[in-house]
Amino acid sequence: MMGLETDLEALRSTVTEQTAEGALSPEEAGRRAVYHFLARALARPIEKAEAGRMAPFVDEATELGRAFKAFVEAVKAADQAALDREFHDLFIGVGRGELVPYASYYLTGFLNEKPLAELRRDMAALGFERAEGVREPEDGMAALCDLMGHLVAGGDGVTLYDQDRFFAAHLKPWAEKFFADLTAAKTAAVYRTLGEVGRCFMAIEAEGFAMVARA
Repeated sequence: MMGLETDLEALRSTVTEQTAEGALSPEEAGRRAVYHFLARALARPIEKAEAGRMAPFVDEATELGRAFKAFVEAVKAADQAALDREFHDLFIGVGRGELVPYASYYLTGFLNEKPLAELRRDMAALGFERAEGVREPEDGMAALCDLMGHLVAGGDGVTLYDQDRFFAAHLKPWAEKFFADLTAAKTAAVYRTLGEVGRCFMAIEAEGFAMVARA
């Protein structure tokens, strides 16, 4: 599996971004970039210097664009120490953070349960495996968004239907709930706005895949 050290470089790219296999459509390039953005923002504290790289997604005309705008403004207004502390309080804490961003926990109340085993099975079928040296379970929201971003790129014969099945199995059951919890978290300030970005995007993805299923 690719590491979580994805950054926001994808957000600088134009909608004519190229892959080795050819050009991604504007929609697919945008989807991939948002997934990688969420992976980055949930993997480690966001840095103030990254705020300007989100500009391609700031758009007053859409709910998602307005959510991105609120996040950018919140990042710019915060100091780095506050961003670092907020991330720690939310996801690390002393013993555990306010939120536990893992599918197993959200779906069963415990870590390392059946959802993780099912994810590992599906990852293997798609040709992904846990990177050496990674200690975190693979069913974390950051890791799942990172993986979805790679699936959207469509390499190794991955189809839209493969994306649909993966999303339905591993994100749809809990992603919107997790991001809603992030918007309401007591220790969230800047990350409350990130929760709204994630909530909007996951709702868009769920509706898009529903249209695929109906086609």
